Amino acid sequence: MTFHIESVGHESAAEVIELIHRVFDEYGFSWEPEEEFWDLLTDPPAFPYVEPRGAIWVMRDPAGQVVGSIAAERLDGPTVELHRLYLDARLRGQGLGRRLFGTAVDWAREQGAWKIELWSDTRFEDAHRLYERLGYVRTDSRELDDANDTIEFKYERDLRESASPSC
Repeated sequence: MTFHIESVGHESAAEVIELIHRVFDEYGFSWEPEEEFWDLLTDPPAFPYVEPRGAIWVMRDPAGQVVGSIAAERLDGPTVELHRLYLDARLRGQGLGRRLFGTAVDWAREQGAWKIELWSDTRFEDAHRLYERLGYVRTDSRELDDANDTIEFKYERDLRESASPSC
């Protein structure tokens, strides 16, 4: 099966939210989109994932359904924060998450960034294994005041250190 990654904009936010809803259902999370996805629900021009300050990509299956996503946001000079990395459960473990990650990291490098950081729910253990295989180090944690009592780990990576070119 062939999956392709494409850069999208605000017009695809609903499809990304639909993907995230499937993942939330998988984990039994409470569904509060207005609270959890303010960034995706923000109307242009405030939408954060627009060049040059950010970007968002989706992965589509052969039927055109969004089955994966990742977003990047420029923070300060050298730093890009990754957001919204989700992949349908049936597709995990096939290298597709790595492809999504590589797309965002390549964009960060093109922007001149050399530091990547991201926050990830502590319950996303498969994702954490991927991050660590890609050279990311867990550096912090935080508790969110949300409907799912979320605790997140922070992962960081210096892109100047040796590792695979894309990830």
